[in-house]
Amino acid sequence: MPVKKAQSSKKKKAAGLSVPELRSAFNGHVITPGDSEYDKARTVFYGGIDRRPAVIVRAMNADGVSRVVSLARENGLELAVRSGGHSTAGHSVTEGGIVLDLSKMRALQIDVEGRTAWAEPGLTAGEYTTATAAHGLATGFGDTGSVGIGGITLGGGVGYLVRKYGLTIDDLLAAEVVTADGKILHVDHKNHTDLFWAIRGGGGNFGVASRFQFRLHEVDNIFGGMLILPATPNTVASFIALAEAAPDELSTIANVMTAPPMPFLPEEMHGKPVIMGMLIYAGDPANGEPVIAPFRALAAPLADMIKPMRYPEIYPPEQGDYHPVAAGRTMFLDSIDRSVAEMILDRLRASTGSMAVAQLRVLGGEMARVPADATAFAHRASKIMVNVAALYERPEDKAIHEAWVTEFAGTLQQNDKGAYVNFLGDVDQARVRAAYPGSTWDRLREIKARYDPTNLFRLNQNIPSA
Repeated sequence: MPVKKAQSSKKKKAAGLSVPELRSAFNGHVITPGDSEYDKARTVFYGGIDRRPAVIVRAMNADGVSRVVSLARENGLELAVRSGGHSTAGHSVTEGGIVLDLSKMRALQIDVEGRTAWAEPGLTAGEYTTATAAHGLATGFGDTGSVGIGGITLGGGVGYLVRKYGLTIDDLLAAEVVTADGKILHVDHKNHTDLFWAIRGGGGNFGVASRFQFRLHEVDNIFGGMLILPATPNTVASFIALAEAAPDELSTIANVMTAPPMPFLPEEMHGKPVIMGMLIYAGDPANGEPVIAPFRALAAPLADMIKPMRYPEIYPPEQGDYHPVAAGRTMFLDSIDRSVAEMILDRLRASTGSMAVAQLRVLGGEMARVPADATAFAHRASKIMVNVAALYERPEDKAIHEAWVTEFAGTLQQNDKGAYVNFLGDVDQARVRAAYPGSTWDRLREIKARYDPTNLFRLNQNIPSA
C-alpha cells in the first residue's frame, strides 16, 4: 500500500512510496500506522500534540539520513526531524508526512587526550554527559538530561555551564550536515563556513546534523544542587543580584513557582510561592561553599540539597511517561529588582494552572565574551533569560492559560526584545524574527537560499529563503 501525504489546500497527493521497499531499504527500521509501536514512536515529550505521520524512518547513519531527505524532497512529503522529541512546538512529528527519527544514531567517540568528542544526534544530553564524565570531561548542554543533543545544539544550548564555558555551540568544532539535496557535508571553520555559522543557533533550517564534534572541558566533581527558599520580592531580587555578582564558575536557574507537594517540603509550604533554585559551581568544589553561602543566607532554606557531586548527578532521573501540557513564553530581561520581583509573584498568584512558574536564568560570563556576529545566536549581551509557563490538564482551558502567559510576558517586557529559539513554541514569524536580531536574520535568509531554497526543512522555527 503506498504511503501518501495528507491532502493539502491544493489537494495534491505525494507520489506513492512502497512500504515493503522502505522496510527493505532501511533494514526494517520503518514504522507505519499499522505497526504496534506506531503510537509510541509518534509520541513526543510535550503533551497535547497528536499528529499521525504516514511513516517513521529510523536512520542508522548519514547515508540513511540522506536517503530519507531525498525521499521527502522527491515525493513532496512534509519532513519532521526528531532527535530527542522535545520541541515545544511539536516540530518533531508531522501530520501525514515522514518523520526522520535519529534516535538510533548514538555513536560517541571520545578523544580524551585531545579533549574532543564526535557524537551522533540520537544521544541525549544525559547519556553524553555520563559517558564523558567517566574521563572527568564535559560539554555544556541544557538543564534536562532527556533532551536530544541535536536540537539543543542547533538552537544554541543554554545550561549549567553557560557562564563558565559559554553555550553548547561555543564548543561545537565541526559537524556533518545532510542538506536538502541529499549531500553529506563536513562543516567547520574552514569548510562551508557559512553553513557552519548558520547551524550554530539557526536551528534545523539548513539541514540535518548527523554528527557533531564538541570540545570537552575538565569538569569532574562540582559543588551544587537544589536550594529551595521562600519566594518574596526581596528573596527573588536578591537571588538574581547574587547570581549576577557571582564568579563565572557559578551558573544558576531560579524557578519562582508555587511549591508542588514534594515529600521533602513542609506540608504548610505546599502551594506557597518558593524559589526552586539550581546552583552549579563548576570549579574546585572546595571553593564553592563561600560562593553559595550568600544564597543560603537569603532566608531559612526549605530544602538544601547542595553538596559536592559528580557533574552528571545534576540531571535527575527522567519519568518516561511524563508529558506535560503547558502554555509558555520566552524572553530576555535587562534586570530584576524588587518591583519586578513583586510583579512576578503577583502574576503567578493570578494563574489558574495546575502549576505556574517563572524561570529566571542569569547569563553573562563566557557566553557574553563571544562576539554577537560570531554565531547565529546573537543575544550575547542579554542579561537574564526568562521563561514563564502555566501547566494545565484540560485541553479546553488552553485559551485561558495562553492569555495568562501573553499578559504576563507583556507586563514583564523591558528593552531587550529578543527570544531564545529553543524555547519558542507555536509562534508567528515575528517571534521567530525576534530570535535573530539585526543583520543576523538577513544573513540566515541568504544561507537558507543557498542550502534549502524550496524550504524542505520547514518544520522548525522557520527562516524563509531570501
